[in-house]
Order: sequence, then structure tokens, then C-alpha cells
Amino acid sequence: MFFMRLFALLAIACFPAVFQAQPTFPLTDLPLNDMTSFSAPPKNWQIVGDVQADLTKDNALKSSQGKGILVNLPDKNSNGNLLFNLEHGDIDLELDVLMAKHSNSGIYLQGRYEIQLLDSWGKKTASFGDIGGVYERWNDAKPEGQKGYNGIPPRINASRAPGLWQRLHIEFQAPRFDASGKKTSNARLLRVTLNGAVIHENVELSGPTRGQAFPGEAALGPLFIQGDHGPVAFRNIRYRLYSDAPATISKLSYRSFSGEFPGVPDFSKLKPDNSGELNALTWEVVNGNNDFAIQYKGTLNIPKDGTYRFELTSFANGILVVDGDTLLKSGWWTRDASRTLKAGEHAVEIAYAKSVDWLQPSLGLRVEGAGFRPVDLHTASSAVVGSPTAPILLEPGREPEVFRSFIDLPSKRRITHPISVGFPEGTHYTYDLDRGNLVQVWKGPFLDCTPMWNDRGDGHAEPRGAVLLLGDFAPFSSADTFDVQAGYRFSGYKLDALGAPKFSYTVFGATVEDHIQLKEDGKYLSRSVSVKNAAKPMTFRLARASKLQQLDDNTWAVDDKAYYLRLPEKSKATVRNVGGMQELTVDMGNGAFQYDIVW
Repeated sequence: MFFMRLFALLAIACFPAVFQAQPTFPLTDLPLNDMTSFSAPPKNWQIVGDVQADLTKDNALKSSQGKGILVNLPDKNSNGNLLFNLEHGDIDLELDVLMAKHSNSGIYLQGRYEIQLLDSWGKKTASFGDIGGVYERWNDAKPEGQKGYNGIPPRINASRAPGLWQRLHIEFQAPRFDASGKKTSNARLLRVTLNGAVIHENVELSGPTRGQAFPGEAALGPLFIQGDHGPVAFRNIRYRLYSDAPATISKLSYRSFSGEFPGVPDFSKLKPDNSGELNALTWEVVNGNNDFAIQYKGTLNIPKDGTYRFELTSFANGILVVDGDTLLKSGWWTRDASRTLKAGEHAVEIAYAKSVDWLQPSLGLRVEGAGFRPVDLHTASSAVVGSPTAPILLEPGREPEVFRSFIDLPSKRRITHPISVGFPEGTHYTYDLDRGNLVQVWKGPFLDCTPMWNDRGDGHAEPRGAVLLLGDFAPFSSADTFDVQAGYRFSGYKLDALGAPKFSYTVFGATVEDHIQLKEDGKYLSRSVSVKNAAKPMTFRLARASKLQQLDDNTWAVDDKAYYLRLPEKSKATVRNVGGMQELTVDMGNGAFQYDIVW
């Protein structure tokens, strides 16, 4: 029984929330081959092939000819705003944005609700006027100092440095109106992420923000970007519109049966204890929370012809049948299946059987279509994961926090011997002791240790800010071959005067010390790698990426402007191609090499 309970707890840990899968239906690309996607575009807006910020000057972007990037290069003669041809109500919108140094812009949903775009790099506390903030509303009739109101700051400042591409994803729900045109509910930001960090969730927008393109509010409106404040560039603009009525379930009935059922039984051979009608799917028609089976039958109402995605959650055995076709066979946890269906009514059957007392019941069904967001066909109390747990969060004190835990990478690889170092200034990193590699950096809150410390835990902690992955590779190889890290052995670390670690290891018979420090109050990191007792030169990998670009004598952009590496003057860095990737390397003998990581 102990091992069964342990298995259940570990299984729940693998499914931290119900229905968190990404949408099945792809977003539509907005063409950026020319300016035909926009309404009467001013001359300050152009389509180009590349952009680069001048990090020494304010509001300076350089562009080169080509396609795929939308750029605003305003001057005193042309500085107009940009109106899209695309009108939308509910929308998912994602794009890459690149800010010039100290530049300012904003994107208006429906031309009315501004998500601020600003070079906010290095700010410790973000306001509504910083990147990702909802800009304030404005009322000239109010007294001075009170004209602006209802601005909403992002949860954290997830800004990257000027000249770097930043990923913004917005899930927007338009305001609702009745047949007479009266507004019945406000617009909402269901979720906004910037560089992978959630900065807004379920935020109500009481009305248009300052500088809106249109008066009042409406069910539809075009996207709109400010062009009169400063240079800004966009690429990879994608969207998904939601205009269909959602799928519904009706004529839902149930029959419940008591007993120990190892799987979904043959209901035709059983006599039900109870039966009845339901408005939504729920397991709570039975007494108790174990040793029961329930059969549900109803009508699934599909709004239009198309492909639909179904997610069934069942903590213990559950099945889903549509029009006599078993979409999901008997199984546990959250599973999904897609089917192409005609508009109209479809017979649906769901079955649920539970005979394991070490797991609480949970049953839910969610449906998603190309034209509507996922909709729950179950009651809120029917599909729950577990008892609510207060998060266990770790933050540095006055000195750096040096913390051991597992770290799980997006590649699904678990690093089993990392150290995460958190600085009081809000800049942090993870170091892989098995390779001597700087794996990831981030800014904002430090670590969520709930997965590690709650109940039995699974040993891993999760970064809480906007994470930048630097690569999962071994830094050293021999200079004359591609042999990697021969004789690598970690030796330990000692703390510097500020409490940050200096890591030591041996590789190829040489002794290496690796020291990572904060610069400019946490704006970026500086890394110093020193080598002693090297019998011959070794090759040190500074980066491994899909694209490397040298911006000036000392600065390289990594992964198509995801971050910068700033090298010492007169450094002889080399780009080599390995396995379809580019590597930025330097040859090292005895001595030290110091460089900055800027993001």
C-alpha cells in the first residue's frame, strides 16, 4: 500500500494542473512581405530584412533591406501610428518585438487598450508605463494629479536589453454587449506572457486607455501600434481569432453504480443505484469518493463543421465515446483526442470508474474548436487535482543564495547536479556541476521549491522569472580535435567576498576556475574562466546557437539576437559549424578569459 500511495503522489506531481496543454489549432501568420496588411501606412513604417540597435545612442535603430520585419523609424517629418487591416474581438496574439535604447511604443488591442512597449531594461520595479504594462486611462475633467488612473503594472519586469528580440503573447477577451448595445462585461486580458514569464492573468480592463484610436468600446476593432514615440521593430506576428459559439452539452443523464470496479464495467449487465439528469458533467452524483462507476449519456452540440479537440481528465478509469466511436479508451489522468465533426447534434458517452482510495476523484471534459477557446463541459468542483498547497518560494537574503536541486530543462533533460545562485539584486543563474556549464540565467523572483519540498517532492525546483537558456553543452574541447571534456572532474567551490561561488574543476589535465559575478547592479553577468597547468591549448565554447552575428569588434548577438556576448578588446573568437549549429569559441592556454553575458 505504501508504494501504491507513493506512485499516486508522484503521478499527481507529473500533472500539476488539469487542462494545461497548448492549443491544437495553429495561429495565422500576418504577412510581412510588404505593407498590404496595414491601412494607409505612414512612411515611418517599413518592411526590412534585419534591424540592429545602437547601444550607445538613444532611439537609434539601423535597418537593412529584405523582408520579414516591420520597423518604425520615425522622424520629424513622418511619425504616424500604424493601423492594421485585421479587426478582432477575442484574439490570441503573439509577436517578437525589439526596442531601441530608451525607445517607447505601444500596441492597442481593438485600437483601444494599450499594452505598453518600452525599453525597461534594468528597472527593479515595473510600473504600468513599462514594457508589458496596461497603460493608464485618462480623464481631463479630473484634478491635476488624478487625470490618469487604472494603469496596471506587469507582475515582474521581464524586459530584455535594447536591441534584443522579446517574445510577447497576449490572450485577449473583448467586451460583451447585449442586443441593445449595452456593455454587459468588460474586456479582459486572460493571460499575457513576456519572454516566457506570466505578467498578467485574468485582468479586467474597465475601459479604453489613454491615446486610443477610437472613442468608446465595441465588439470588434483593429490592432493599432504607436509610431510617434520611438523606433521599434516587430516580426513573427501571429494571431488566432475566436468568433464561433462554443460547443455545448445537453440532454445529459447519468446512471451510478456502487462496487469495486477494476476498470470501466459493462453497464448493460448492472443495475444502477441512482439515475438522473445533469446540466454539466460531474462525479459528485455519488455518495463517498470511492468504489463507484458512473455512465453519462448526452448530446454534444457542435456549432460548425470542423476539427475539435477533446480533453478527458479521469483520476482512475475513464472513457469518451462520440457517435459510437471510442475517442479515448479506458485510461487515467488527462488525455486528448481530435475528431472532425459536422455541425449539429452528436451522441456522447462518458464513463468513469474508481476503486482506489489513495486518490481523490476527478472527472472533467473540455472541448476546443478552431473558432472558440477551450470550454469546460464539467462543473468546477468535479475536475480538481489535489488539495491546495501554499507555494514554497525561495528568495536570497542580504547575500547570494547558493542552492542545490534538480533542474528540468525544456528539452526534458533533468540536470541532476546543478547549483542555482540567486543574488539579492534579482539576477540569478544555474550552473551544471557535471559539465562546468552555465545553463540558464533569469531576472525577477528566484526559485519555486514547491515541487521539491511539498509532501515527498521529486527533487526539482523551478526558476520563477523570465528564463534565458544559454545551452546544454560541455564548454571545453581539445584545440586539435572535437574531444569533449576528457578527464573532467568537479573539485568544488569557494565563496568570494560577496558570497558568490567560484567553481573549480579539472579537464584535459588542466585546472579551471569559473567565476560568475554581477555587473551594473545586476543588469548583466560577467564570467571569468582561468586555466592553470594546461599542457596544450584548449578550445572554450562561449555559445552554441542556431545563429551567431558579430555586431562590432567585441559584441556578438546569440540565437538571432536572444542575448549578447561582450568580449574583451582584440579577442580572437572563431565561429565553427558543428552538427547544424554554430559555436563561438576561443582558444585558451594558461591564463584567464573574461566576457559579459547581456540580456
